[in-house]
Amino acid sequence: MNNGDGKRLNGEAEEEDEDDLDGEGREAWERTYTDERSWESLQEDESGLLCPVDDKILHHAQYRRRLRSLSSTTTASRIQKGLIRYLYIVIDLSKAAAEMDFKPSRMAVVAKHVEAFVREFFDQNPLSQISLVTIKDGVAHCLTDLGGSPESHVKALMGKLESSGDSSLQNALDLVHGYLTQIPSYGHREVLILYSALSTCDPGDIMHTIQKCKNAKIRCSVIGLSAEIFICKHICQETGGLYSIALDESHFKELILEHAPPPPAIAEFAIASLIKMGFPQRAAENVISICVCHKEAKGGGYTCPRCKARVCELPAECRICGLTLVSSPHLARSYHHLFPIMPFEDVAPTQHKLPKTCFGCQQSLLSSGSRTTLSVTCPKCRRCFCFDCDIYIHESLHNCPGCESLRHSKSVNTAEA
Repeated sequence: MNNGDGKRLNGEAEEEDEDDLDGEGREAWERTYTDERSWESLQEDESGLLCPVDDKILHHAQYRRRLRSLSSTTTASRIQKGLIRYLYIVIDLSKAAAEMDFKPSRMAVVAKHVEAFVREFFDQNPLSQISLVTIKDGVAHCLTDLGGSPESHVKALMGKLESSGDSSLQNALDLVHGYLTQIPSYGHREVLILYSALSTCDPGDIMHTIQKCKNAKIRCSVIGLSAEIFICKHICQETGGLYSIALDESHFKELILEHAPPPPAIAEFAIASLIKMGFPQRAAENVISICVCHKEAKGGGYTCPRCKARVCELPAECRICGLTLVSSPHLARSYHHLFPIMPFEDVAPTQHKLPKTCFGCQQSLLSSGSRTTLSVTCPKCRRCFCFDCDIYIHESLHNCPGCESLRHSKSVNTAEA
């Protein structure tokens, strides 16, 4: 209440001041940092570096992922996986994406981890392609076309981070269905929906759209950022996808990275077939020509062996003759899903005398005067690795740096560090 001079009464001002303070006399902005108490989650290790206090949770999560990778390794001979994937990532940019339960907002967290997922996806699936679709104002927009360039997808996403309106699952599925039905039969059709809203505003019968996606063999998976929704769960059950709810940012990162390895192939698509591919040669940098992908004059690039058209990067599909253009390293890197590495064996400290340092990172295997139990040994060369190096080898699906000569350059640098 204001008086005639525009000043508040003293009693009302005192009440508002008391509301801004808690029982200990802290302001609202102070309580924000006090409740989180982020400084208590750090401590110093023996070398004086900062490390999380609850690092056991991180080790247990990594250990569970390693067990899942080992279980998939044992069943790899019975499960066929799709090496050529066509994935549409549907990102919800409705007004629900601006909620701040994920710091700083759901939209910022999704964009951050989608960038990491796109790079990890192409690292594990070099022959696959990704397209980004956004939902806002009840309409689905195709942000990027199917392609194998992570930089173009990330750049397009970071330039369109605006949330407004409602979301529509039916419009997104109709848009994706129209594109994926044109995919060749050997390609595996997938949709990953990152959903923030608690409802969907659809113009028609979404059940009919779900049935169309099921008949087209489109595998739809949903990661929710709010709460479980029946229609999202129904979509995943009908199409054979996965439905999960992210509890926090780290859990969301773990859930989205689980979609990077190729899933088991659908029975209708598991039939062996021959695919025509071209292996183009890289042109000289001083040779200027017009590329068919951007319609611009550029130097370098690759020349299609069939129609002699110029493309900027690989893998790609020639816009002139439709030939799939790849390089031999891309084809070789796809074999790690067909021939996974042998599972490492856990080493107990009492079995035999362990070396003093890890073969991969050269860090000491001694912990507070006793040998650490977080160590494994390669079943072929019997070299010992610490737990972190073993997680890196298994999650990156690289060969053992001790006994395999063919390995990724990243694992070589790690082994020689």
